[in-house]
Amino acid sequence: MQSFIDDDHGQRPLEVNRTVFIASAALTALLIAITMLFPARTEALLGLALGWVSDHFGWYYMLALAAYSGFVLFIALSRYGDIRLGPDHATPDFNYVTWAAMLFSAGIGIDLLFFGASEPLAHFLTPPGGGETALQPAERAAIAQTFLHWGVHGWGLYALMGMALAYFAYRHKMPLALRSALVPLIGRKRAAGWIGHTVDTFGVVCTLFGIATSLGIGVLQANAGMTHIFGIESSKLVQATIIVTVIILAGLSAISGVERGVRRLSEINMGFATLLLIALLLMGPTLYLLNGLVQNIGDYFQGLIGKTFDVYAYDGAEGASWKAGWTVFFWAWWLAWSPFVGLFIARISRGRTLREFVLGAMFIPLGFIFAWFSIFGNSAIDLVNNGAVELGEIAVNDPAMGLFAFFDHYPAASLWSGLAVVLGLIFFITSADSGALVLANLSTKGLTSEQDAPIWLRLFWAALTGLITLGLLFAGGFNSLQSVVVVSALPFSVILLLFMWSLHYSLRQEATKRKAENIDFAPAISDKGLGWKERLSRIVHFPSRQFVEQFLHETVEPAMAEVSQALNQRGLDTELSHDTEDHRLCLQVKHGNEMDFFYMVNLIGSAKPVFALSQSGNIAAHHENERYYRAEVFLREGGQEYDLVGYSKAQVINDILNQYERHMQFLHLDR
Repeated sequence: MQSFIDDDHGQRPLEVNRTVFIASAALTALLIAITMLFPARTEALLGLALGWVSDHFGWYYMLALAAYSGFVLFIALSRYGDIRLGPDHATPDFNYVTWAAMLFSAGIGIDLLFFGASEPLAHFLTPPGGGETALQPAERAAIAQTFLHWGVHGWGLYALMGMALAYFAYRHKMPLALRSALVPLIGRKRAAGWIGHTVDTFGVVCTLFGIATSLGIGVLQANAGMTHIFGIESSKLVQATIIVTVIILAGLSAISGVERGVRRLSEINMGFATLLLIALLLMGPTLYLLNGLVQNIGDYFQGLIGKTFDVYAYDGAEGASWKAGWTVFFWAWWLAWSPFVGLFIARISRGRTLREFVLGAMFIPLGFIFAWFSIFGNSAIDLVNNGAVELGEIAVNDPAMGLFAFFDHYPAASLWSGLAVVLGLIFFITSADSGALVLANLSTKGLTSEQDAPIWLRLFWAALTGLITLGLLFAGGFNSLQSVVVVSALPFSVILLLFMWSLHYSLRQEATKRKAENIDFAPAISDKGLGWKERLSRIVHFPSRQFVEQFLHETVEPAMAEVSQALNQRGLDTELSHDTEDHRLCLQVKHGNEMDFFYMVNLIGSAKPVFALSQSGNIAAHHENERYYRAEVFLREGGQEYDLVGYSKAQVINDILNQYERHMQFLHLDR
């Protein structure tokens, strides 16, 4: 087992990962060229590929999604749940309300508009295997099936990806790249070689196709809205114009500041989406919709296990076709989006425990998802049951137009349709902009968790995303989008299974180390203890910066030097470093292929308590005199929150050896 700490991390300049960039760009360009030159053949080939993957690997997709969700829930509820995404002393970057709001917007986009009414209606009117049972009428079965496609399985997948990226970036200080999550399994050298390049390339290509699918759906939705409101006919030319316009706007957003622009647009969109949902609830049969929401949630969780493993094995060719076009497509789509959304939720979750992260990422967005599909779905089905037969036909045959046909049955239909078009376009822009950022980050080397790729690289990926969306639409519209995302997600699903293995390996290792650290060892050195008065004096002592700096220089550094020298004499490789700027001393004991030992002492400042200021008469004193300083111990996991000031050199040596003996006990238990 090797050390996960990258001593050069954060020191290297940003540069394009040429292998990943060239490979993923070349694959994408090749597909664009083929789809535009041979659209009919490409559509036919993609259709055959979709059928083959669904027939041969549909069962695997179902099991994989179940495994992802089960794994992250296991981590959250196990002994690993209190491990932080960051050092032990890390605190969350955002409060709960802000964090929950950002989780709420993660992964929610134009797809809600496209599928909000059309998917429940499609399941209601053309259910798999007949749909209706003695226990569950077709209406309830339709909403439960929709909930399955948008429920805990997809958000569990996002949680897995986000946890893998955040854990190795924040906890082990690795680059924010997909390959980092495989270092415990394949080693740093292989991760930096062709295996790592392959993993990152798969991630880029899979993300690109996932985003292109959403953008393609957005184009169809926007074109349908323009047809419905302004009478602009649906055509390839109109769709191409929409794509080019949105990509230009996304590029401008990237230049002007991605995070600020995307955040504001997302807040506006979530506000509009909430307004639309509340308006629909109030305009429709409110009590029926509220009762339906509660009932639908119960139906979903009641049938969750059975639907998770339902592969329509006894429904013949019709069941296989339905599975390919719906459930397998959705699972592949979630997979394709997982690097995109996973990176976003990882970046906002530093300092959270794994338990907080998993439960938050899985269940905070579900409330809105359930409300959206329940209210839209039950409203649409209620309209069809009460005579709006044409609405059902439109939703099944032209899902993009289904939303606008649905609004026609409510007062101020033009207002709601116009709002939906605006919502869709803003979601379209933010998806293209954020997607380009993620693709650029995944193809950049030397990237820390606080950095983003250069603007020119974001613009390149934004343009390429637009081109691949155009190519797939020209090759056959929504069917081609479905096919390519299912095929491209297949190899990436295997990588996520390896992420599970790697995470469990690392978390088990960390839990073992914690167990070793809880073992008390008898002091290796006997030293004259302090009298109670001296001990009390140390407790109420609030030393100055100069005092602690002198203590580090005269006591801690010599103690580390003696331990280092003694270990060197016993054939161990040690390194003693002194950061004069940050006043940090570090003793590293290198163990080759096994985990190295780090013992660091940092100068930490803090505000004096009020009683200490009043006693010294310094309430109005200069800021520096209002602070006191500590020499705190840090291990590789983070701060241990105890102070060495007042220790003798022998006592410091004793503390180093105690921590080192705990580390050796950990290595023993881990073998």
